[in-house]
Amino acid sequence: MQPILRMRGITKDFPGVRALSRVDLDIFPAEVHGLVGENGAGKSTLLKILSGATRNDEGEIQINGTPVSIMSPKQSQDLGITVIYQDFNLIPHLNIARNIFLGHESQTDSRFLLNQRRMNQKSKELLSSLGIDLDPRHFVADLTVAEKQMVEIARALSLESKVVLMDEPSAPLSEHEVKSLFKTIHTLKGKGVAIVYVSHRLEEIFKIAEKVSILRDGSLISTSAVGQTNLDEVIRLMVGRDITEHYPKESYPPGRLILEVKRVGGREGIALKVRESEVVGIAGLIGAGRTELARSIFGAGSPGPEQIYLDQRMVRPRSPHEAIHIGIGMVPEDRKEQGLILGMSVRENITLPLLKDFYHWGRIDRKGQSETAQSQVSQLKIQTPSLLGVTLNLSGGNQQKVVLAKWLAKRCRLLILDEPTRGIDVGAKYEMYKIMNTLAKEGKGVLIISSDLPEVIAMSDRLYLMSEGRLLAELPGRVTSQETILQYIAEEEKHAIA
Repeated sequence: MQPILRMRGITKDFPGVRALSRVDLDIFPAEVHGLVGENGAGKSTLLKILSGATRNDEGEIQINGTPVSIMSPKQSQDLGITVIYQDFNLIPHLNIARNIFLGHESQTDSRFLLNQRRMNQKSKELLSSLGIDLDPRHFVADLTVAEKQMVEIARALSLESKVVLMDEPSAPLSEHEVKSLFKTIHTLKGKGVAIVYVSHRLEEIFKIAEKVSILRDGSLISTSAVGQTNLDEVIRLMVGRDITEHYPKESYPPGRLILEVKRVGGREGIALKVRESEVVGIAGLIGAGRTELARSIFGAGSPGPEQIYLDQRMVRPRSPHEAIHIGIGMVPEDRKEQGLILGMSVRENITLPLLKDFYHWGRIDRKGQSETAQSQVSQLKIQTPSLLGVTLNLSGGNQQKVVLAKWLAKRCRLLILDEPTRGIDVGAKYEMYKIMNTLAKEGKGVLIISSDLPEVIAMSDRLYLMSEGRLLAELPGRVTSQETILQYIAEEEKHAIA
């Protein structure tokens, strides 16, 4: 069978960095092809070249055996290629039908008016073919994350795409929503669509893909059938070394109580406690209120029904500035929107919470700023051409390290990590876990929120379960099973219904 998409010798250079080096890749119809690699391995650059967002410097792309030159996103779409990014390309204040047919709208006979009825009807048919029951007249702003993703896929079908590139499609989804996504992918395969599936959740590759290609430092390391390799081998080829432990947890004797959170009013739950040298986890389903609780502690959200004690003294941070002042730092769930100023340099982002310390006599001490930033870049192995490099240009894993670096430089007593490993590769995850161990060894308190149950279980000394804004159980870390957690949550939901 001839590949629908063939790439030969694809090379791309950016200032100071070779992003791709002579990459060869064949994508076949009705097949899911997994594409994996560490952050900075070249996956995003490859997708951008195929989408027309950037051009390759060398190499050839063929569609159905014919050489093509992809000069723009519009040309990419015309060639039958669609990209579904983790950050959706949808217009919230347009309805579903308008988003599906954006750029190729149906028109009435007058050619000056849109044929909304025809677009609604066709959108309904496309969504139904994916097993989705949505009203095409509803606004995208009112949809869930999973529903928005289905709209993106329906748009790919409306364009009669033959190749769909999915960039971290499961990252923002719950376990139930991931299962629905997989069903939709099987539907696309049945229509003869070729799918390139990019994910840091390597176990998904073995569930959904027929082949897997591994990139490392811009080069293609291997392509193999999923049935002829295994998870440990894929990880070894990705990072270039053996990782013997996926969760390298170290425990230390807990010290004094740092944080205590008590809920007041309504159904009171148990108190959340974090001591020195402890990593404490919070688990729960999406919508359980985990992020809202974390933001309340950090002074970034609306005050909740909690009493917050730091070093046994009641506090109520009214802003992140006040929380930082009393020794609390937070790595937020959405690093791009809430954790970084992407247009600023790496140096500026790392030293942002310390800016006052570098301000003397009306001037900023740039030398001191650089020394502090360089120390963190070296310690965390942040891959950046220079301290003055714009943070936007870093890979996702390195952006996450920059967010973490500013709190390490600030030396916070309590660090809240909300989904700290979302969207980063297995090697960067391993480094993040080692940093948690280091913080605990130094006597810091760490509060971790994660939707990845094996992660939050393995890396926590103690674990709290949360449902509907309430802490409902405290369990030991490392030894608690996923089944136990899900059973607690199911019992709570039954109680709430009753």
